[in-house]
This record gives sequence, C-alpha cells and structure tokens, in this order.
Amino acid sequence: MDLFKNFPFLLLGAWETLKLTAFAVGIGVILGTFIGMGRLSKIKMISYPCTVYVEFLRGTPLLVQISLIYFGLPQLGIQLAPYPAAILALGLNSGAYIAEIVRAGIQSIPKGQYEASRSLGLTHWQTMRHIILPQAFRNILPLLEMNSSH
Repeated sequence: MDLFKNFPFLLLGAWETLKLTAFAVGIGVILGTFIGMGRLSKIKMISYPCTVYVEFLRGTPLLVQISLIYFGLPQLGIQLAPYPAAILALGLNSGAYIAEIVRAGIQSIPKGQYEASRSLGLTHWQTMRHIILPQAFRNILPLLEMNSSH
C-alpha cells in the first residue's frame, strides 16, 4: 500500500504541476497574442524577430529549451532558481505555439471587417482591439484548449 502512504506527496506534486501550468500558460497567452500579432505586421523589424522566435521555439525540443534557460543563462550572468526557470521555459514555449494559433485566428477574420472598421474611422489598434481580436478569440478558444494538452 505504498500508494496510500505516498498519496500526500502525489497531491503536492499535482498541486505544484497545476501552479506551474497556470503561470506558464498565462505567460504564453500574453506573449503569444503579441507575437502572433507581430508576425502579421508589415514592418519587417517587427515580423522577422517574431517569426524567428516562433520557428526556433517550435523547432527545438522543450527539454533543450529548459536546459538552455537553466544552464545557459548563468553563462550570461543570469542565475534563475529551478522553479522560475521552468516557468520561463514553459511560458516561452507555450507562447510560440499560441502565437501561431493567434496568427491563424486573426487571419481567419474576413477582410471586410478591417475595411468596415477603417471606414468608420477607427485606427489600426482600435480595429484590432475592438473588432478583430474579439472575433479571433472566439475562433481561437477551442484551439487553445487543444493546445493545453500538448
């Protein structure tokens, strides 16, 4: 009956995993939203770094990313404790995947929505904030639920 003896430790591990996941996904959603929007920018100084970020993080294994952050950053003079390093690595990784989902969600909105909002006199940022992103997030939510299981 080792399971019953170790059950409190298993619960503690599950709780720590939930906390780690919540922080990482929170960072990923915020970062992914901005990176996804940046990938659609017509300004190369914005879109190119965003594309490099997504392609690099989606193209390397998560374990390599965790190792780079935990063991590589101290080489640059940045020392992180294990828990914050894990949150950072998982958040950056999650942000790359969510950026692609956000980019696709924004691109799924018909061009007529942009044109209609611009004809009403809204700026680009007002259009994104009030018209495009609310509709895109409605399309994105089911994909975000699927992404959380990867």
